[in-house]
Amino acid sequence: MRRVAVVGTSGSGKTTTARRLAAKLGVAHIELDAIFHQPGWNALPRDEFRARVAAAANAQGWVIDGNYSDVQDLVLGRADTTVWLDLPRSLVMRRVIARTLRRAITREVLWNGNREPLTNLYRWNPEKNIIRWAWTRHSTYAKKFSDAMQDPANGHVQFVRLRSQHEINTFLER
Repeated sequence: MRRVAVVGTSGSGKTTTARRLAAKLGVAHIELDAIFHQPGWNALPRDEFRARVAAAANAQGWVIDGNYSDVQDLVLGRADTTVWLDLPRSLVMRRVIARTLRRAITREVLWNGNREPLTNLYRWNPEKNIIRWAWTRHSTYAKKFSDAMQDPANGHVQFVRLRSQHEINTFLER
């Protein structure tokens, strides 16, 4: 494992797992959210996003976390391993709600000076509410990554599907 994609729905622990794995492997950790979300929560234009991710994925070793469809071909095309955090929806929801509350209350600075907006606690639109996003995308991501595992285009990638925190911890300890 030298180039690892870590995927899963919001709140599944992608960034935490990716950081730990990158440290263990001695490679860079690249968080796609940090590239995509520019100041003021503005999205990086697609072409620039792809260029930055392509440059990062060109390195000899990395752990990239994120699920962006616009760059999935670049990440999986260079990855030798994909770690899919396929945790139960109930656990994911507890985590994403707790994380969102903590970030909103503490005004934690995220990527490029952005902070978790309080509207994430009540907006109904999943595009504007990370809690609703995690709820509505859980099954979508399950199908997406299940299909990716079966796709012959990803035959060069070893998929590791982890379904519990215990499995994640065991994987990271190896």
